[in-house]
Amino acid sequence: MSRRRRRAVAAGAVAGAGVVATRAARARTHRRGRIAHAMVTRRDRPAAPGTVRLTVVVPAYREERIGATVERLRHDLAKVADDGGLEVVVVDDGSHDGTAERAEAAGADLVVRQPVNRGKGAAVRAGVLASHGRTVAFTDADLSYSPDQILGLLEQVEDGWDVVVGSRRHTDTTTLVKAGRLREIGGRVINWLTTLVLLVHHRDTQCGLKAFRSDVARLIFSHSHVDGFAFDVEVFHLVERYGLSLAEVPVRVENSNRSTVKVVRDALRLVRDLFKIRAWDRLGVYDLAPGESEVFGVTVAGVVPPGE
Repeated sequence: MSRRRRRAVAAGAVAGAGVVATRAARARTHRRGRIAHAMVTRRDRPAAPGTVRLTVVVPAYREERIGATVERLRHDLAKVADDGGLEVVVVDDGSHDGTAERAEAAGADLVVRQPVNRGKGAAVRAGVLASHGRTVAFTDADLSYSPDQILGLLEQVEDGWDVVVGSRRHTDTTTLVKAGRLREIGGRVINWLTTLVLLVHHRDTQCGLKAFRSDVARLIFSHSHVDGFAFDVEVFHLVERYGLSLAEVPVRVENSNRSTVKVVRDALRLVRDLFKIRAWDRLGVYDLAPGESEVFGVTVAGVVPPGE
């Protein structure tokens, strides 16, 4: 083959690759727009299943003050307890230091005991799958977000949203006690890295205050696999993938020195899990079985094919 011919073939290959890349970028932009539209579109659904109005799941690991946490949840959410019922579920994530016993003594309706410490994601998953509420929320044991804020999320879910999440980056959020500088920087880096997994930009994936319709919660957490702190990103990914609606709301946050988060260690683990989520997505791990969405009572719209 002559030099001129080889150059022509090479130029054609480059041009062809450029066309393919452009089409792929356009397709991804289209999918991103379609998913973003679905997520901000509240849809009418029948009442969610459950025997009580609200379940609050609290993951706990070596929480000496878990009793005070349970008592405050019951006090601040007394209105819900009187109007439809409140269930407080504490998940002892392998503490073996009396955390479970203190939670029971304080009046937790259900204490789930994990035999070994597996991580926040595993604890939340266990609590959600054991819950009985029509709306299921989870919050941190240190109560960085005052329990009364759960009422706002509850109302939004009952108004038709599948998922409602707190956002510390919301323009109306109030920070009563700021996080340490290292934690703040780490959080921003983590949010940037989540673009490896998520198609739609979310201002804050790691806020420890989220609420779900019960059937949606079971759909998401029965398909989640991450045991550590990246489970929040996995939740957002599944919301995108299954075409569910999501609302972000402002929060009042008081960062606590009771937190068991270790910034550098947990950030490294989170990055590792982000790559796992991406790989699982490409392998079809999150695919739904035929008719599965109907079993959970939700209509899955705009499901994203694996690896896209």
